[in-house]
Amino acid sequence: MDGGISQTKHVLHPAVGCARRAWLDANVDANPNVPSNWRILLFLFLFLNFLYLLTSSGRVRTIDELTVDFQAESLVTRGNFAVPQAVTAGAYYGKRDREGNPQAPYGAGQAVLVAPWYLLGRMLRTVVPGIPAPARDVALDAVVVSSSATFAAIAAGLAFLLLVRLGLPVGASGMAALILALATPLFAYSSWFFSEPLAAALLLATALALFTAPRGAPVSLQRSIVGGLLLGVAIWVRPAHVIAVPVFLLAILVRDRARGIISVCVVACVSGLFAAAYLLRNEFLFGNFFDFGYPEMAEGGKRLNSFNTPLSTGLFGFLLSPGKSLFLFAPPLLLAPAGLFALARRDRGLALVAGLAPLVYLLFYARYAQWEGGYSFGPRYLVPVIPLLILGLGPLLAERGRVVRRLVLVLAVTGFLVQVIGMSTSFLEDQATGAYYDASWNYRMSYSPLVSQTQRLFHYLFSASPAPIGLGFDRWFVFLGKAGVAHGPIIAAILIEFAATLVSGACLRVLLRKSGRLSLG
Repeated sequence: MDGGISQTKHVLHPAVGCARRAWLDANVDANPNVPSNWRILLFLFLFLNFLYLLTSSGRVRTIDELTVDFQAESLVTRGNFAVPQAVTAGAYYGKRDREGNPQAPYGAGQAVLVAPWYLLGRMLRTVVPGIPAPARDVALDAVVVSSSATFAAIAAGLAFLLLVRLGLPVGASGMAALILALATPLFAYSSWFFSEPLAAALLLATALALFTAPRGAPVSLQRSIVGGLLLGVAIWVRPAHVIAVPVFLLAILVRDRARGIISVCVVACVSGLFAAAYLLRNEFLFGNFFDFGYPEMAEGGKRLNSFNTPLSTGLFGFLLSPGKSLFLFAPPLLLAPAGLFALARRDRGLALVAGLAPLVYLLFYARYAQWEGGYSFGPRYLVPVIPLLILGLGPLLAERGRVVRRLVLVLAVTGFLVQVIGMSTSFLEDQATGAYYDASWNYRMSYSPLVSQTQRLFHYLFSASPAPIGLGFDRWFVFLGKAGVAHGPIIAAILIEFAATLVSGACLRVLLRKSGRLSLG
């Protein structure tokens, strides 16, 4: 923290200034004029959570979203994770187990963690007036989808906490967290029911557990256990996240060298227990440790669970294509890598994770058959690791001059507009027209949602007739109104969320100013 230092009118010798800053950091809790990082974190989370709730789609549409929704329903109502509802709805993607029950090809992690939202939704739809019987399920879905808003807000809050724990100024840390929250696909995915916001929060929480120990001290046993648990949960959200485990293990060794061997063993054993349990789940359900429940074929006879995409194709798609480019959908990433060297001066392990994890995910998914992520907006499979790389913006904002900060501002505004375009209308409505996949269900590299969804947005803005349900503006209050929910509860919910966003945002602004807010101007 640098609370109050920027307000001084005296010119201090650099050594004296550093000593004063260190003293303030050590005694911040005793200084009533400098807010604690926990208060800032609280209001940052509240501001983003309520903002995300306002901008949530409230809709469950794609197979991946529907499947987890059905898993959560089965857990709450039947105590298992089978999804016969998907078969009934004609939206089943998975494989029947040895007893003939339809199972999802995903772990139970996300379904377990969103179960509280499912229970809350069931309660609200019984006590809130004005929800007719045909709209009860879509009202429930709107509550369940809001879990992504909370997970995304947690991810941004964890990024802030990581940076301040490394000794970066509160202003720079807060600005980097807000850029992550509003100018990258984390914002867009906060409005949908994909697992990516949850996975991002878990990976950032792992980094916080492992790499914010006191400087010079190795990762403790307690931190190692927590880190292993978090990685294990990520594996149970999607088993592909096992590729993050060796990155974190290597980072511990780079950070602590020989002193980190015990920590590496602990993290590997704890996360390995979760991975082994997942393999036992496969054996129990399907009779094969390595049968994850994916069907052999999908649409058009395409094998999705394979790695037959040429590496050059996947890399071009993730880096340069108009529909999936990392840098097009998260423009601040253009500058974030430049801050990794400064990040390494504070913690080599965290810097390694921030730089290497995105590269590992990039190379892994570039070969995946469905590298584009199915029907989705932008580089979906890379969304969980974008926050790690964005951490590099913290040192840039803290240590570089006004020119760099203004460039970051331009990229952040551009990224914010990109997310607004993707969230304003339904990506599924845009992609299901045939522009996204060809007749053989191969992704079209020419697809450009920033063009087509902008055109769709202007069409609905100036259309004289309202769009049918499921089409048009992709917001929960529009969707629920078309589904028949009374206007009173919808307006009340909007007012509550809007007021909470304004109040928490105002409190956050005041706290950041008291802490020495960083100006991008």
